[in-house]
Formats: sequence, C-alpha cells, structure tokens
Amino acid sequence: MRLLGLFLLTELLFGHRKPKLPVALEQIVQNEPITARAHVGMRVVEIRTGKVLYERNPRSWFVPASNTKLYSTALALTRLGAAHRFETQVVADGQDLRLIGGGDPTLSGRQYPYERDAEWRDGAAAIEELADALVAKGLKRVEGAVIGDDTRYVWDPVPPGWGADDGLYEYGAPVSALMLNDNAVRVTIRPGATAGQPAELALNPAVEYFAFQNRVVTGEAGTPARVRFERPPGSREVWLAGTIAAGAAATEEILAVDEPARFAAQALVDALRRRGIEVRGGAGVRHRFEGDAMPCDRCEVLASRQSPPLGQIIQVVNKVSQNLHAEIMRREGGGAEAMKALFAAAGVPDEDTYLVDGSGLSRLTLVCPESSTKILLHLWNSPEREAWLQSLPVGAQDGTLENRFKGFAEAGRVKAKTGTLTHVAALAGYLDHPKRGMLAFSVMVNNFNGSSAKARAVIDRLVMTLLDY
Repeated sequence: MRLLGLFLLTELLFGHRKPKLPVALEQIVQNEPITARAHVGMRVVEIRTGKVLYERNPRSWFVPASNTKLYSTALALTRLGAAHRFETQVVADGQDLRLIGGGDPTLSGRQYPYERDAEWRDGAAAIEELADALVAKGLKRVEGAVIGDDTRYVWDPVPPGWGADDGLYEYGAPVSALMLNDNAVRVTIRPGATAGQPAELALNPAVEYFAFQNRVVTGEAGTPARVRFERPPGSREVWLAGTIAAGAAATEEILAVDEPARFAAQALVDALRRRGIEVRGGAGVRHRFEGDAMPCDRCEVLASRQSPPLGQIIQVVNKVSQNLHAEIMRREGGGAEAMKALFAAAGVPDEDTYLVDGSGLSRLTLVCPESSTKILLHLWNSPEREAWLQSLPVGAQDGTLENRFKGFAEAGRVKAKTGTLTHVAALAGYLDHPKRGMLAFSVMVNNFNGSSAKARAVIDRLVMTLLDY
C-alpha cells in the first residue's frame, strides 16, 4: 500500500495524463467517504491471458453476504449439471400418505424459467397437481395422516450465524428438503370499500396454518398506509394492525413458516378434502436427526412431480438472490466435503474460505476476493458455462442489478452477483471489456459506516472504470 501511495502522489504532482489503472481505482476508494475508512478488497483478472490487472487485499477475509451464492450455485451446477431435476413423491406407507421432499425448491408461485416482471402465481399449484394425480390413481380415503417427510436432510433448519428473528421473514425461511412456496405465506392486505371498515386479507397459498388477528382498518382516502405485524418467535399467531386508505393499492407481508414439511402436508390435506377425499389423521411431519434411519421399503409411489432443470433454478437463486434456494443448492451439491473438492479443482486454498451457510445471510461466512475470482474462472472454463452466465443478473436490466449501473451506457456488459448486509456490500462476476475480452472481478466492502446504496455506487464506479483501460 505504501508503494501504491507513492504512485498516487507521483500522478498528482506530475501527471495531467490519465492515471494508471491501480491509481485510478485507488483514487476512487480513497476519495469516497463511504470507502475511505472501510475494509475494501478487489481483484480483476483478464480471462483470456490469466493476467491479474488489479488487486487490493486479495487474500484478506471479508463477509461476502449474498456473494456466497456464487459458491453454492457453482457447487450444484458442477456436481449435478444444468439438466438435473428434483423429484417430489407421494407414497402410501401403511395407512398414511407420505409427501416426500426431494430438495425441490420450485413448488411455489414462481415462474420458470426466470422472467423479470413475472407475477406470483398460486403458491400451491404443484400440490394441487399432486392431489389431482392421487384422485386419478383412485385414492378415496386416507385412514391415517398425510405426513410431510423432509428426511432427505438431517433436520437442521437454521444455519449458523443467522439472526434470531430471521426465521420470521421470507428471507430467513427455515431450510427443509420439503418446501412449499419458499416456505412462506404471502399476505395481501386490501382496503375495505369505505373508511372505517376492516381491511381484507388474502393468503397465497390459502393454507390453514397461521391464526390471524386482523385489526387493520380502512382509513380516509389519501391516508398513508401504516400496517404492522407482530408474531412471537415459535408462534403461529399473527397480529396485524394499522390503517390502509380507501382506494389504495394493496400491500403485502411475507411470513415464513416455522415447520415447512408440516405446512406442505397441510396444503395436501386441504387439497384432498376439497376433492372429497377424507383424511382422518390430518397433517403430520417426519424429520431425521443424526443417526436416524428412515426406510420406506414397502412404500408405493402414488404420484410424483419433477422440477424444472437446475439451470433454470439457479437463475432464480442468483438473479433474485433467494436465500432458501441457495441453501438447498449447497446441500444438494454435496455440502462441505463436496465444496472442498470444488475448491481443489478451482485452485482455492482451504484457508481462503470459511463457509457456514449457502446463502450469505450468516455473518460467520468468510471468503476473499481471490477465491471468488478463482471460482468465476473455474466456471468460465467448465462445460456449464452457458447456464452459469444465464443465471447472473445483468447490469441495469434484471435481477438485483436491475436498478444498478443506470448512469453507465455500457451497463449491460456487467453480469455479476450482488451481496448486501448491514455494513457489507459486494459484487462479483464478469465484465465484457471491448478490448481485453471477458474480465472476472470481485469487489468487497466491509465495515463501512453509511448507507449501503452509497457503497454500492462506489462499487459500480470501480467496475465501470475498468472499461477505460
């Protein structure tokens, strides 16, 4: 850093010419208050030659936030392939039906393949299809229960380092091998016809799981919406209060469910009963703990559903930064041991990463700019390159970069994964340079004191500055 400071001083004293790339980037970092006192790391590699064009703290550890998803999706894609599909089954197990989760995160209202402006559809549509298949199979009655079975994974729904209240919200929904609607309920709140009337609630999916106390009232036209909810951790009681103006647009809250497999089982119970099929035992759940064996040797498969291909699934993971899906990618890719093999193939030393989750929601996860660029280079040279590139947000166009790089004419040259937590901002991916070809880059900023938007704006300037060289 002292040598770089001498370069910078020389440029300021003697140069009216354009500064060299390291000096130009360092000027941006040091002249912006949001980054001047922060911990900043960056590495840029020209893919065609392997030449490192710039690096700053390349092997220092940083909290990567959602840049972690690059590691998880890279693992799943290289281990399973873009054509891989997940399967959910309904099996007969004695008097019970078992709804067996196969790690499929697509039983939801999402559109596949990813579409930027697609509306959320019926979150239980996949369950409805399974119910139809059971009716077609001749099912008339369930003497026992419908069991939500997530035994594909050991029951460990909250990765280390997640916040105590993360699990109340969709972004921190518990991890399970059986998922429905991202393990969350979307609550739409609409005003009544006139002021003073109760607001109306609509649930997606419409599953009897939460008990709502609705104290939201319709306010006078033009009144700002003020809706709040309270839900004690571990409780399924939700209190909604506040006002929403007459004639106002609907507002939405998304609440995570505490036991995803039971939630999915309840959705199937509801769907079967609507079709006239009696379910005497209601909904149940089956988890697996360390050392448990969960055989189903005599089970008969009655219905099944396959997911869209993995290449489409990782588009959602990376473009919208979906935490639950990223955790599934890490597990389905083989977990920590398989990740070590990926690192070995990419030339990433073990000591350069400390991954405790797959999404980056944990502040315990640590990586460095060098390890991120090595993963980017490894995927660029893999047979899955095209699916990988299609999963990344594009500057000023879609995903979490839709509103980034807006002031730059060549924003579309950026394909990269974002990452944001309080005091953390990161961006890693590719820049299509008009002269140098594709560049792999990683920028990480930790410990800044100010708005994340300001830190992101500096990162965007750093990346766009590369086009001048």
